[in-house]
Amino acid sequence: MSRIDLNSDLGEGFGRWELGDDRALLSIVTSANVACGFHAGDPLVLRRTTADAAARNVAVGAHVGYRDLAGFGRRFIDVPPAELTADVLYQMGALSAFTRLAGDRIRYVKPHGALYNTIVHHEQQAAAVVEAVRAFDPGLPVLGLPGSRFLHLAEKAGLPTYREAFADRAYTPEGTLVSRREPGAVLHDPAEIAERCLRIARREPVTAVDGSEILIEADSLCVHGDSPGAVAIARTVAERLRAAGVTPAPFAR
Repeated sequence: MSRIDLNSDLGEGFGRWELGDDRALLSIVTSANVACGFHAGDPLVLRRTTADAAARNVAVGAHVGYRDLAGFGRRFIDVPPAELTADVLYQMGALSAFTRLAGDRIRYVKPHGALYNTIVHHEQQAAAVVEAVRAFDPGLPVLGLPGSRFLHLAEKAGLPTYREAFADRAYTPEGTLVSRREPGAVLHDPAEIAERCLRIARREPVTAVDGSEILIEADSLCVHGDSPGAVAIARTVAERLRAAGVTPAPFAR
């Protein structure tokens, strides 16, 4: 692979609470998963982040999640499908207002946190998110975990689908993410992370948490904006990819 997207979760501050260095990351990544106000992000943060992304030609994705500010969207909520569809539509509508003001538009949708992990297997919630995206824009791409029910249903519904790998997260032998409650779930060494990202870009196996080798097919690599050292990690990954002849470029344009 000569090109691969590099994305990060941004716009996750709220009021006086700041999280991550969005402006620094926007100078490195090619796609920004921008919080939509349900798990993080207030209107001022959303407006500033979308404007900064547009100015740097970074693709903006709607980072939709459960209505869970206190838990940062990382707790499962048993939301009825119709309510979840409406929640996702509401979030996309809010972010769309700010992308339009910035002279841009939402380029893709990526679920956040617990919702992202839930719809790997949860049929009803996956279908609810797909329904929301189709209602908003039937040509809007979605980004998710390879092999997830979400991507399967999205593809069946005619939505463009893209696969994501996580630069700074450990994987199970089944190719799912190790729970953040488990030791070693989050990786921190920029050089180690960059080398693993290059292997993913080259479609080479990487090591799972149990020591086994797994193949992760991905169109985009994610560096979490709230991870310690996120800027250094993203910069090291981008530099390592370029040095090996792999160009960071947005998957959705």
